[in-house]
Amino acid sequence: MKKLLCAGAVMAGLLASGCGGSNNSSSPVAADEYNASPTSPANPSEGESGMMSPGYSASPTSPIMMAPTGPAKIEVADTKLGKVLVGLEGRTLYLFTKDKAGTSMCTGACATAWPPALTLGAPTAGTSVKPELLKTIKRDDGMTQVVYNDHPLYYYAKDEKAGDVKGQDAKDFGGDWHAVTPEGKKAKH
Repeated sequence: MKKLLCAGAVMAGLLASGCGGSNNSSSPVAADEYNASPTSPANPSEGESGMMSPGYSASPTSPIMMAPTGPAKIEVADTKLGKVLVGLEGRTLYLFTKDKAGTSMCTGACATAWPPALTLGAPTAGTSVKPELLKTIKRDDGMTQVVYNDHPLYYYAKDEKAGDVKGQDAKDFGGDWHAVTPEGKKAKH
């Protein structure tokens, strides 16, 4: 019986870490799984305030909201806005007009609604992406975010699939959001 319970606990732990993780505390988790090391199980960290550091809600249907597992690949795809930059699963990438000089101003709740395009290592440029415009910055939370033409890149949590551009022209968190063209400019309708 003891072996069966141990095996069940191990399986539950593996399933939880494979689906965005969970901690076993009785307090609610503030949906922060990107602080986990890619080589260890999800292990959210608490900030100085005792609250979970800003992050995203990880779910098996939203891989853009989980920790990066390697270098991000930035590509170009056709959408109803024309050609725009895309990342994981072909999801649209956005710029935030409140960001200045390549610095991300999107943290906390903003980073939940607009998850930063994160990378482990240097991002790679797909066809039609200008590698000379592709860079990275270190975020306040220690993660590495992809930058294109000095614009930190983000996903939009309400985009459900490749080709969605629901974040285009959104006014949110004190700025405007726009899909990004291969030239590194705001996409237009």
